[in-house]
Amino acid sequence: MGAGVSSGGPRRDRRPLADINITPLVDVMLVLLIISMLAAPMLQKGIQLELPEAASATDIRDSQVVVSLDRDGRLRIGDTPVHVDVLESRMKALATSRPKETVFLRADKFLPYGEVLLVMDRIRKAGVTRVALVTVPLDTAAERR
Repeated sequence: MGAGVSSGGPRRDRRPLADINITPLVDVMLVLLIISMLAAPMLQKGIQLELPEAASATDIRDSQVVVSLDRDGRLRIGDTPVHVDVLESRMKALATSRPKETVFLRADKFLPYGEVLLVMDRIRKAGVTRVALVTVPLDTAAERR
């Protein structure tokens, strides 16, 4: 046979199909985007507290340690939930490492005074000498109403 003459039937290109189907990838990415859009506001939700009002209240700006006690009596150090025993051990460690540190206690205004006092007492028994109660200025409280 001569050059350019084929022995088979019609000429076929036998190249592999190299196209990638990106539709499933786009579907997965859209689902992940929607989930992250729905979950983000839930993650940024703060601790729900109604603080008591006081005329002498000031903002906490330089605070390193904030202990929060919510309406249900749950404790947090910063944003981390803790058990009462863990609170005491962390406060002991703080009193040892930074004895001049002020611990700010944020408590819901609807909690009985005795419960707030018990938490404050546990912080002081752990060796922390400077404990401050956090309040809301009166003018800010009046604006919310």
